[in-house]
Amino acid sequence: MASQALANSAAMSDLMRFPTAVRHDPEVDAWLASPHHELRRMAEPWFERMRALGEDVRELMHDHCPTACVEDAAFAYVAAFKAHVNIGFFQGASLADPHGLLEGSGKRMRHVKLHWGRRPDEAAIAALIDAAYADMRARVAAEP
Repeated sequence: MASQALANSAAMSDLMRFPTAVRHDPEVDAWLASPHHELRRMAEPWFERMRALGEDVRELMHDHCPTACVEDAAFAYVAAFKAHVNIGFFQGASLADPHGLLEGSGKRMRHVKLHWGRRPDEAAIAALIDAAYADMRARVAAEP
């Protein structure tokens, strides 16, 4: 019985799947446009970049954060806090990070923190977003 459970867990995907993700979610737009949370404006261009990556990009609100998916497999999100914005990557631990922007110590997820008054390395962040999308496309294509 234990060997069957191990076999089943080995066959399980390590991807976060969201079958309710849609091409354009009005709830994401409402989150980004909130007049009561200025830091969301800092997150908006990065989420727009995620949206524009391909016809296979879907989105939804997950854990109160706009989340971008390849089909239904999450690859990135944005989150606004009191003092910073996170741009997060669901498989970030496997991404190349030559500029050392990624933070976090979890098994898979990593994020980049943006702060008011500090100019981000826009090219490096864009490269991470592009890499996360390409990585997730490959992962989705490789699944049976």
